[in-house]
This record gives sequence, structure tokens and C-alpha cells, in this order.
Amino acid sequence: MLKILIIEDDELLARTLTLELEDLGHETKYADNFAAGAKLGREWQPDLILLDIHLPDQNDLHDLPTFCDRLPDSYVVVMTGDPDNQSVLEAMRGGACDFLRKPLQLDELQEAVLRIDHCRSMESKPVARRILPADERYTVREIIGTNSKVTALLKNIGLLARSAIPVLIEGESGTGKELVARILHDTTSPGQPYVAINCAAIVPTLLESELFGHEKGAFTGADKTKVGKLQFADRGTVFLDAIGDMPLELQGKLLRVLQEEEFVRVGGLHTIPLRARIIAATNRNLKKEVQAGKFREDLYFRLAVSCLEIPPLRERRQDIPALVDYYLARIGRKLRQQIVTVEGAALKRLQQYDWPGNVRELENMLTKAVALSTTSILTVEDFEFSQTTGSPADAPATGLFSLADIEKNYINHSLNANNWHITNTAKQLGISQTTLRKKIAEYNLCPNRRHSDIVS
Repeated sequence: MLKILIIEDDELLARTLTLELEDLGHETKYADNFAAGAKLGREWQPDLILLDIHLPDQNDLHDLPTFCDRLPDSYVVVMTGDPDNQSVLEAMRGGACDFLRKPLQLDELQEAVLRIDHCRSMESKPVARRILPADERYTVREIIGTNSKVTALLKNIGLLARSAIPVLIEGESGTGKELVARILHDTTSPGQPYVAINCAAIVPTLLESELFGHEKGAFTGADKTKVGKLQFADRGTVFLDAIGDMPLELQGKLLRVLQEEEFVRVGGLHTIPLRARIIAATNRNLKKEVQAGKFREDLYFRLAVSCLEIPPLRERRQDIPALVDYYLARIGRKLRQQIVTVEGAALKRLQQYDWPGNVRELENMLTKAVALSTTSILTVEDFEFSQTTGSPADAPATGLFSLADIEKNYINHSLNANNWHITNTAKQLGISQTTLRKKIAEYNLCPNRRHSDIVS
């Protein structure tokens, strides 16, 4: 049995929670404002506090760290109907152990209570919190949606912001892995350097120098000492994108850096302390890469201790309307055009599509539609869906495609999903860059783009 304090100004909701929790055998008390709840909490010392964000005398989470610090033996679960994802990070980083969205789902509430009850039975205490300085603020950018997987992702970002341990971000191409890395950086070390390295886009022989730096004369062409990204980042973040493409030899050196928290420049003798946080990202299945001998198992386990998984867009279709509204507003500002809307039939079609390129593909498709639209309303005809992954309605009357059409559509989709990055697309397709460029020319896939504009 738990002692549960409910701080909620909605009397009907508070009564419902009271009845539900008492039916489960828990003891409850109730306060309808923040000050009264804080006073009752100090006097009663509850095991669990269900705290609403918006109260008559407290309308944000600014005082949450102090509130949690003064009740060190109480677990705090934040509740809100606010769709703003910023509150999720603030709540978890500020000391909450969980976050529930309104309207509350009783099964989610029961699960949260059961987890805390289990912790209590193991004589566990809430994780120690630190109070955030007033100027240590951060902003959630572009993570739109209230899907449970998105909320879980944001809660984990908030929890990981309490420390600087390495993090592995997993997700399909176009899901926003670097966006998550930047949010984690801004949440953990605002004002510090953020350094991104694409492990697939740098020649392997130069990648070691990029990471660790090199001494003058270390190799041919090294005419002066170079500071590596690990040192330049100082107490900020080094983001290693496409970590699955890092050469095995360099994987071993990175593992040593993570273990020893120090490194040596190429051609150098003196150790340099690692102060930066390492965040790695991949769209590959690293477990399979380990089994195939293409990725070190010890490095994988070192990174996967703290793992963030980004759900693909097809698993959170209910968030698509909100994403469409967000991107249309941003695209309108960028193109300096009147903000357009999407008709109901077109929005339904967008929700039915599987989005193999995920959020990046959605943004690109909306950008093209807005740029070419002559009206303020986008219809189904304004969008071009990949025939290989779209609905059956996209197929020709015969229901069959020629092999050439299938190849053309698949290559075009892969190019769009990788933002026309030739190296990444060629690797994804399993062909050489030369072959890919020949196919682009053969199928005339970019008639309106100069070849010099295409990222290699």
C-alpha cells in the first residue's frame, strides 16, 4: 500500500483518482493548489505525489526541482493536458519519475503506481535530483506529436540529461536522429560546443585525425598541429552519425577512449582528457552488424547502455496532422509564401502512406507541394507518393510495373530518403557511386538539379 498525495485543481478528476487508487488499496490525500500540496507533502511524507502542472498558484515547472529536493523520499509523477513536449523534458530533468498526459488513461496510471510500489518494496529511493539554475533553460525543437512512443523518447532524454554518459540513438533514415542529439545536448550542456561527424562521409584514413587531432609531422601533409573534435568539444557534445560505418580499427580506439576517458593525438605521446559527451547514431541494426563481425560487440554494449529509439513515422500516424501543420507554417515562412492548408482527403492519404523516408520525406514532400501549388489548399494531386510503397491506388491499371519502373522508383525513393546524399544512397542500395550516378542520368531523376548540387 502506498501513501499517495494528489495535487490537482480539477475536483472531478481528483475525486476519480481518489476512488480509483483507494479501490487498489492505497491511502490518498488531496490538495487543490501547489502551496497547500507542498505543505501537506512535507507534513505527511507521501510515497507518491501526482502533481498537475497547471494550478491556480503555479502554472509551470520552474519550482519542480526545489519541490522534489524538499521531498527526497517521495516519487513525483507529473500530469498535464498540455501538448507541448517541452514540459516532458522539464519534468523528467527536474526530478519527476514519470510523466502522464491528460486525459489520463487509468491503465497507464496503474502501471506507474505498480512500478513505484515495486520500488518501495525493494526499499529503493528516488534518484537524487539537482536543482537547475534559473538561466539553464533549453528548448525542444521540432519533435512534434503526443504518441506514447514520442512521449517515452522525451522522458528518456530528460532522464539522460541528468548525466553525461554516452548515448546510442537508433532509428530509420529520416526519423530525426541528429535532432534528438541536439536536444539532448541543449538539455545537458547549453552554451557548450556541439560537434557533428558523419562517419560515413569522411575517408577512413582521415576520420582518426578528425576525432583525435594530430601532431605536426605525424604524416605527410601534417604541417601543423591539429586539435581534434574530441578536444574542441570540451564539455559539450560530439555526435557520431552513422557509427555503424566506422572502421573496425577505429572502433577499438573509440572504445578505449570511452573506457579510459582520455585519448592521444595521432603521432602524439601525451594523453588528453575526454570531457565531452559522446552521442552516436545509426540507422543499421547493430546487433546484426555485431553478429556479422562488422561492429565490435564491446563497443556496442558500451554505447547501448543508454539507448534512445526513435519510432518511424508509420508507427505514429496520429501525429501526422500536427506535423503537417508545423511544417506548413515553417515552409511558408521559409519560402515567404502564404501559409496553405491540406484538404481532408489529402490529409487522410498522408496518414495512410507508409513514409519509408519518415519525417524527412514528409517535409520534403510538403515543401515541393507548397512550392508548386497555385492555390491555398493542397489536394491529393499536389503530392507524389512512391509507387513501390504507396497504396494500391498508385499502381497502373494492370496492377504490374516493369522492372525498369520498379528500379527507377526505388532509386528515386532512396535518394529522397537520404536527401540526395550519393555516398549514403549508394551504400544503402549496395551499388557503387559510379553506378548510382549512371542510373540517375539514365532515368533522368534530377532534371531540375545541377550535378554539382548533389552531395557526394
